[in-house]
Amino acid sequence: MRTFARALLVLAIASTIGCAQKDWIDRTLLTEDVTGTWTGSAGGRAVVRLELKHQGPKVTGTVGWLGGTSESIEGSLAGDVFTFKSARGTVSGILTVSGDEMTGQMSGWPLGGNQTRQVSMRRDGTSPPSSSPLR
Repeated sequence: MRTFARALLVLAIASTIGCAQKDWIDRTLLTEDVTGTWTGSAGGRAVVRLELKHQGPKVTGTVGWLGGTSESIEGSLAGDVFTFKSARGTVSGILTVSGDEMTGQMSGWPLGGNQTRQVSMRRDGTSPPSSSPLR
């Protein structure tokens, strides 16, 4: 009977390990740095500008629009995904960071209320990627 109980215990432990979630280290691992000024377009029309300061997983800064006012934002970076919300809750976004480029979605002012728009941004001071293949 003891052998059966031990085998059952080993089976229970093995099945528990197989169902384990991603390690908390993987969820908090930072693979990118978003510090700097980013400029791009939202929905192909609105010119948006982010000025960001990144410290650990926390990101603070401002979001602004061409010819308009800016608003404070707070967000976080988990892996390569940057999420943020303005202090007043009027703008939010989820962007994927890849080096000096960010793409994703933003919603809120002045995009027209709660409409969500595709966003493509580039860190200022960087040149666009070369179209020629690497050799």
